[in-house]
Amino acid sequence: MGKDGFLTPKAIANRIKAKGLLKLKFYCQVCEKQCRDENGFKCHTQSESHQRQLLLVAENPGRYIHNYSDQFKKDFLSILSRAHGTKRVFANSVYQEYIADRNHIHMNATRWNTLSEFVKYLGREGICQVDETERGWYITWIDNSPKALARQAAIQKMDRMQRDEEEREQQMLKEQIEKAAKEAEERGVMEPKATELKRDEGSQSKIKLSLSMKPLAKPAAPVASKAGGNKMRMMMKSGGGVKKAEPPRHLSIAKSHH
Repeated sequence: MGKDGFLTPKAIANRIKAKGLLKLKFYCQVCEKQCRDENGFKCHTQSESHQRQLLLVAENPGRYIHNYSDQFKKDFLSILSRAHGTKRVFANSVYQEYIADRNHIHMNATRWNTLSEFVKYLGREGICQVDETERGWYITWIDNSPKALARQAAIQKMDRMQRDEEEREQQMLKEQIEKAAKEAEERGVMEPKATELKRDEGSQSKIKLSLSMKPLAKPAAPVASKAGGNKMRMMMKSGGGVKKAEPPRHLSIAKSHH
């Protein structure tokens, strides 16, 4: 395997470094080339290809800056609208998501020098709602797409229809009440009006509550039946009475032996 092969430690280290984000000051937007250090960037600026690109840009620098600015704004708003929608988010968080792509348009190639200037521009143009806090700038995307405007118009129309229907119902109810009151007045019927309950201050009447209980009635004594009384008298006349209890048989036998 050669010294500069694909699997040499140096080649692997170079590929690992190329995957990450490098310093912005070592990036050439005209050539779209990222250099790893100051020496590499210096060598690039002295190269023939870079000199030819600079001659092309020098012919109309405003057009290049305008194109870079439009592309930067388009990509930034694309991430803001797709990832966050109309939520209030930290502007720097969106910018970190934007620069995660190594092929993004760098801000130093646009007409805005800092992120704060770009956020202020979005607020002036009515693209986003911006507010500054102690932490930094927060932005909220304003959805002005035709679909969003049509959806918003449909919601507003539905709300107006509901309000109109409620107003019509209230108007009909009011007319019915007025009509009923007019008919009652023609018949001479006066509607009773609710009045407040009042008590005369001069009246001496008092409300008394009695908690006394009535005595319970005594239960009546049981009365013997007439038929039972006659039967008892007949038994006493006939001498039946109540018989004595006879002694046991073994005691009577013992007495006879004595």
